[in-house]
Amino acid sequence: MATKGVQLDRETFSCSICLDLLKDPVTIPCGHSYCMNCIKVHWNTENTKQIYSCPQCRQIFTARPVLVKNTMLAVLVEELKKTGLQAAPADHCYAGPEDVACDVCTGRKMKAFNSCLVCLASYCENHLQPHYDSPTFRKHKLVEPSKKLQENICSRHDEVMKMFCRTDQQSICYLCSVDEHKGHDTVSAAAERTERQRELEVSRQNIQQRIQDREKDVKLLQQEVEAINQSADQTVEHSEKIFTELIHLIQKRSSDVKQQIRSQQETEVSRVKELEEKLEQEITELKRKDAELKQLSHTEDHIQFLHNYPSLSALSESTDSSSINIRPLSYFEDVTAAVSEVRDKLQDILREEWTNISLTVTEVDVLLSQPEPKTRAGFLKYSCEITLDPNTAHKHMSLSEGNRKVTVMNQQQSNSNHPDRFTEWFQVLSRESLTGRCYWEVERKGIGVYLAVVYKNIKRSGNECAFGRNDKSWALDCDTKSYTFWYNNYKTPVPGLPSSRVGVYLDHRAGILSFYSVSETMTLLHRVQTTFTQPLYAGLWLYSDYGNKAEFINLK
Repeated sequence: MATKGVQLDRETFSCSICLDLLKDPVTIPCGHSYCMNCIKVHWNTENTKQIYSCPQCRQIFTARPVLVKNTMLAVLVEELKKTGLQAAPADHCYAGPEDVACDVCTGRKMKAFNSCLVCLASYCENHLQPHYDSPTFRKHKLVEPSKKLQENICSRHDEVMKMFCRTDQQSICYLCSVDEHKGHDTVSAAAERTERQRELEVSRQNIQQRIQDREKDVKLLQQEVEAINQSADQTVEHSEKIFTELIHLIQKRSSDVKQQIRSQQETEVSRVKELEEKLEQEITELKRKDAELKQLSHTEDHIQFLHNYPSLSALSESTDSSSINIRPLSYFEDVTAAVSEVRDKLQDILREEWTNISLTVTEVDVLLSQPEPKTRAGFLKYSCEITLDPNTAHKHMSLSEGNRKVTVMNQQQSNSNHPDRFTEWFQVLSRESLTGRCYWEVERKGIGVYLAVVYKNIKRSGNECAFGRNDKSWALDCDTKSYTFWYNNYKTPVPGLPSSRVGVYLDHRAGILSFYSVSETMTLLHRVQTTFTQPLYAGLWLYSDYGNKAEFINLK
């Protein structure tokens, strides 16, 4: 408790400007005490209108108070110094380069604890105390420390901006509302904040709903990935099994053919060997008969010759060899031909069926389950409402009809500078990003317009920002005589009769972009098949002819 008492005494006798023990203490008329040098420096740097105020209670003195050393306080401070309990604030309490510094502290400044939107100043914890103690300051609005307080001051009138001009969409002071903003739709900043706060809450609700929707979509896609992987694994397994069965079947047929050939080979060889043995026996018999007949032919006794001749001249029955048909090396060639024919047929079947199998594999596309519509009624199912973003429109373009219609103007429009604005060509982008399947129609009312889909990060100035002249935009040039498609500065002539209305179909996931001439029927003008890597925005680039117009048709 003693330490706390000393601490209280030390704070009591500290200067609220330098936060150190009082040096040459002086007491000003409001009763607050400061170091003589601190209050002098404060008044010298603060004073611009010969008005002096207390740094703590803000009481104003029209005449600069005469500063006289308070001897009693000086004695008490000296006594306190003798206790040796004077302590400097910890280093972490001082403001660094990234911190908001107290505007009241002199010398090394302390970190601000709060900023006041009424005083337009930031205070450390000690210098903030009057905002809690004095009824004068209790109604002031305290916020987190901010370095941007001066942005609340009107640069023209040096007044706090408490008004908002809805006409020009900017914060203003009261004098602005009766000066250059006279007659404009002006409200208090608080009222505008309330309105914007409601819009913010609606936007947050929409964002949260979209987050929930996207989380559901992500979950569905994760389930889809799992299903794809499972189906692919099962199909690979089944395909390998089927091809293995085919291989086993071919191997079995090969074994059967081999076995049949060997069996027939054995049968035929056995038959030939049997015939060969008969012929060999017949040859032996004939040779023996020939020897007997030769011996008989040498017999000199005529009677003996005649007696033996009948028995020796009779020949045994000859083996029938007329059925022997020699076909060298051609016995099983028909089998080879038959097997070759099977092989050729299998190759033809596999070649034909492989094309079908390959097509069924490549046609597996979860996200392309629906084909492109064939009728206008089918396209209208994907119609989307497109509005133009004023912040992107060239200054010679005027938007109307709820920002669906754009007109080229002779005079520049009073549009503020914006980093999204096109400065080179008469171009404008939609507010809405385009993903999934979308369809819209544009009515041309003039000499010509480019209909485009564009990545948002396209350049806004220079020749490279022109739609179709880079790899960030695809554009169809529509004039009164012809069509031309542009991408990456490469043009493709497009046949077709010019129409004042053109429909655009986009399937972002499938990478399909199609343009149709719309009259009583829909005629395809040009189709692009590519891969889109970013969300797209609808774009219009009007010919630079004053009065030239184009409008997104409301299809709802």
